Amino acid sequence: MLYAGTSGFAYASWKPAFYPPKLPSKRFLEHYASRLNCVEINYTFRAAPKASLLENWMRDSPAGFLFCPKAHQRITHFGRLKADSDFTQFFLKSLDPLRASQRLGPILFQLPPNFQRDDAVLGGFLSVVPAGLRCSFEFRHESWWDGAVYEILKKHNAALCWAESEERDVPKVLTADFAYLRLRKTDYTPQEREALLGGVRQWVKQTEDVFVFFKHEDTPEGALYAEDLLKRVSEIP
Repeated sequence: MLYAGTSGFAYASWKPAFYPPKLPSKRFLEHYASRLNCVEINYTFRAAPKASLLENWMRDSPAGFLFCPKAHQRITHFGRLKADSDFTQFFLKSLDPLRASQRLGPILFQLPPNFQRDDAVLGGFLSVVPAGLRCSFEFRHESWWDGAVYEILKKHNAALCWAESEERDVPKVLTADFAYLRLRKTDYTPQEREALLGGVRQWVKQTEDVFVFFKHEDTPEGALYAEDLLKRVSEIP
């Protein structure tokens, strides 16, 4: 199945092309979730979410809509995937309301660019992640792109995040039963969108789920691209 959305949803600048002109901000998620089926949450990079906030999110979105939180910076940047971190367990536990309601998508672990490959650290960290939690890793140092790393990810059904970047070309290697793409351009040519459509259709056939997140920024194009992608992938190729 294809899940497509953006990295965030609370942007008044998306009016009027995506959000209706008079829609109040408290109804943004409700409207977003009526057109797209997942969202990547950047908020959790700096704060563990309270249960009341998660309940509000679930109330404002339909069954089947998934939330994909970015792991807290204390895990990825400060702790650097420390396996015995109490905060890691606290953070993962904070997501239990989403998990219990089957509304939790993959957790994105975005590592800092100066975090170089360490197979023992990666394997040790994944060994303490509760079974059943989907994890995607965005490595931003090229030393991680190696067959041995892919095998560690495969062992734990963790995805290699395919994050678009001008600085690096991430290999599109499937390491899990789902794929996770982060598309960072603010604009795509018709040719680029056709190429993306073809790739996503193939990945949908090869995996259980494909997650695609467009950049949000100050314009609604990412949300509109995600909506178009969902529509076109559902059509017969």
